[in-house]
Amino acid sequence: MQKIRIGAGAGYAGDRIEPAVELLEKGNLDYIIFECLAERTIAIGQQAKKQDPTKGYNHLLVERMTKTLPLLKHNNTKLITNMGSANPQAALEKTVEIAKELNLTGLKFACVLGDDIFDLLDKYEDEDILEFDSKLKDIRDSVLSANVYLGSEGIIEALENDADVIITGRVSDPALTIAPLVHEFGWTLEDAEKLGQATLAGHLLECAGQVTGGYYADPGFKDVENLARLGFPIAEISEDGSFVVTKVEGSGGLVTPDTCKEQLLYEIHNPAKYMTPDVTADFSQVSFEQEAKDVVKASGATSHGRPDTLKVSLGYLDCYIGEGEISYGGSNAMARAKLAADIVKERLDIVGLEKEELRVDYIGYNSLYKDKISSMLAEDKSAEVRLRVAARTKDRKNASLVGNEVEALYTNGPAGGAGASKSVSEVVSICSIFIPREDIEQEVKYMEV
Repeated sequence: MQKIRIGAGAGYAGDRIEPAVELLEKGNLDYIIFECLAERTIAIGQQAKKQDPTKGYNHLLVERMTKTLPLLKHNNTKLITNMGSANPQAALEKTVEIAKELNLTGLKFACVLGDDIFDLLDKYEDEDILEFDSKLKDIRDSVLSANVYLGSEGIIEALENDADVIITGRVSDPALTIAPLVHEFGWTLEDAEKLGQATLAGHLLECAGQVTGGYYADPGFKDVENLARLGFPIAEISEDGSFVVTKVEGSGGLVTPDTCKEQLLYEIHNPAKYMTPDVTADFSQVSFEQEAKDVVKASGATSHGRPDTLKVSLGYLDCYIGEGEISYGGSNAMARAKLAADIVKERLDIVGLEKEELRVDYIGYNSLYKDKISSMLAEDKSAEVRLRVAARTKDRKNASLVGNEVEALYTNGPAGGAGASKSVSEVVSICSIFIPREDIEQEVKYMEV
């Protein structure tokens, strides 16, 4: 029975590069995927593209391609990635430029377009926003980007036209894995179990090191060896849809049913109805079985056809966050930090801060869970504490007031303040709408060396 080996070379935009190189050198791969998009990544990329039309792709694309293209060529491995982000065309051209600099020949490159619908937004201004009670038209002026989650169709087209390296913008994470399986095995959307298994494989691979123990590790409870050299996962998928998850022998981390279960549930709202552009997957009957050390068999996924609508991710300018931090240590540290917080709050009223929200945290004590846990701890046992004051504002001027007042505690606040810092951040937020599937057309462009 034919089998395909797919390795996960990245699980987010800034992921390590060494594990991908290890996969290409030792993993006997047919394909490697680089999943590099989070919800806000394209919006940030669009800002970069507006400043320079040749930018907007993943910031590590050059380094990744420089290190992997020679190995891809040598091992006859194909690469599929969404590193194109907001500018797949520019990413394609840059990748070809790199291949030429490396004196590589006999490679075909493709980019998949069609996810960017920013210029079509007026058509959808009356669509409901998924995350809050508004219409698109209510935030239209602040929208920076509008990208549809595409499925596997454009990638499949590129594979059918013998592309070796395929770069996309916003596609669903599992699509990077679904496409080569449909292409290699000739599956169709009517193959419910096979497409469900393909989606499961893609979901397990999409975050790379998470499924090999990275996000699983908790010392003393869930120990994972050699995390500094964490190996990234490989899915070996058979033509009937069955597959195992594994990693390169000797690499750090581990693959067990528990690491797979944790990744299975990651970012899944409803395991019985996981909607992707390709299919609505059903993971409710999935099971994992340890077949050998670092080899786990995954089974039981199915699917229920593809949705009639596609999700559009909208990036918009939401607000500014101004913040300041300062540390207190030694005896009475918490009391001095609380006095400092009271001073800052009163000062912000005096200077007339216009805010939407104000937050005070004592880092190391209550900054993650507020009073849910800290109320059970003794304040006077804190040897050191770092005060953080932050405010959400509509403009940069008001946001800057927060850090200024925290910094002023150096000479105007309680004793022993040190290590003050301040910053103002422009916040790009994400919301979503749904649009009819038939409104979207994918386009594939090619270049060769």
